[in-house]
Amino acid sequence: MPDALRMARGLDLDLVEVAPMANPPVCRIMDYGKFRYEEAQKAKEARKKATNVTVKEVKFRPKIGKGDFDTKVKHLIEFIEEGHKVKVTLQFRGREMAHPELGAKILDGVIEAVGPMAKVENQARLEGRSMSMVLAPDKKAQEAMKKADAEAAAEAEADAAAAAEAAAAPAGEGDPDAKDEDQ
Repeated sequence: MPDALRMARGLDLDLVEVAPMANPPVCRIMDYGKFRYEEAQKAKEARKKATNVTVKEVKFRPKIGKGDFDTKVKHLIEFIEEGHKVKVTLQFRGREMAHPELGAKILDGVIEAVGPMAKVENQARLEGRSMSMVLAPDKKAQEAMKKADAEAAAEAEADAAAAAEAAAAPAGEGDPDAKDEDQ
């Protein structure tokens, strides 16, 4: 141990005890400050990559209009695209409690509107005066949709480039059958 300490001081490094319970104790010669800094950077990077999934809530009513329904579904889709879980709540008032099938119909419409982007995590169930379900983003379906959108955009760009090229070429050029009008 004293020889290792002398070697570490000679190299201007630290002697760090790695396994104190081993017989003999295991030590490593290293720059301990640099080691701690690198560990802190790794931990910081891990925190950055960790996804913070929150549960957003979107509330509906049984007598909701088409425009309001579409707006709320649009917000719901934005939340799902951002990677959040969404709790869809349907509030009943008064006599509306007599017709829970109307609420189930609206929730089915939400599932249909969202499509394959999300999967139902908790099925709709009636709790007091509200009916709720939880939707979670479906990563595989979202990646497939992004890939299809990218392919469609690339195809549209190629079509636009071909159209621009065709528009840029003067009439008559490149057409060997076209006759010269001056003759």
